[in-house]
Amino acid sequence: MPFFVKTEIIKKEYLIKKDLRNKVIHDHINWIKKLKQKGVNIKSGFLVDEFQIPGAGGLLIIEMKTFKEALQIIKNDPMIQSDIVDWKLNEWIDINK
Repeated sequence: MPFFVKTEIIKKEYLIKKDLRNKVIHDHINWIKKLKQKGVNIKSGFLVDEFQIPGAGGLLIIEMKTFKEALQIIKNDPMIQSDIVDWKLNEWIDINK
């Protein structure tokens, strides 16, 4: 089954709105846990720079049969629904197959 990768960058205006950002991130973590409980192969995390400082965005990897299925799930991500991130979804092609 193919893997799909969602990349995201938190919009600048939300970098300073910590209360809202933290609530949405908490909701996002719970959303991921629920998907895992349903058997979805999904990983999510944030990116840090060389000094381990966050703010570079996030990465989500999900295994689904089709792009359409992955997109349907990803659109329910609280990070996207709250519109605090700019994001993009792509299929990852393994060149070692």
